[in-house]
Amino acid sequence: MKPNFWNEKYAEESFVYGTKPNRFLELMLESRPPGRLLFPCDGEGRNAVYAAKLGWEVYAFDQSSRAQEKALALAKQEGVSINYALADALEYDPSIKFDAVALIYAHFPEAIRQEIHQKMVGLLKPVGELWLEAFAPGQLEYQSGGPKDPSMLYTPEILEEDFQALQIRQAEVTKYVLDEGPGHRGMGEVVRLRGVNQST
Repeated sequence: MKPNFWNEKYAEESFVYGTKPNRFLELMLESRPPGRLLFPCDGEGRNAVYAAKLGWEVYAFDQSSRAQEKALALAKQEGVSINYALADALEYDPSIKFDAVALIYAHFPEAIRQEIHQKMVGLLKPVGELWLEAFAPGQLEYQSGGPKDPSMLYTPEILEEDFQALQIRQAEVTKYVLDEGPGHRGMGEVVRLRGVNQST
């Protein structure tokens, strides 16, 4: 998707995906000490702001300037600081490594998906973790959001191939009722993955 598409989607004052964090992200963060965390394609910043409130050093990026504007405003409102860059996933090139990378509903076209996923692995510190929640093929049966192009939906097998450099600790499909603003509301089918960087 092009920046103009997302700028139009995020144009209104209200938050398309709400201001509450993603449930899987909450589960990943609740038992971990804070470190440095990256949110690719973070949109309006709900997840980045939540992590910052828990004491994480948060970095995020998105290609939408409107998303960046809303995310920084939310961070200010909540009294936290986040580093939010305006960038494309293929071009984002920080000079630092991360304790964790959280890909929350970051869906990419099939032609570039694997390249981006492998790039995200390269941004992890040794024993850093990658967390992902995205829509699975069964999501096409529901009206709770997500891409309508089947090639942009993920299965555990696709993700295990993309992230084969990681030690996969979790890769599963689950269904639950989404409550993430008007953009993600209702029953949904998602895939969740947790992988650990074993390289030194």
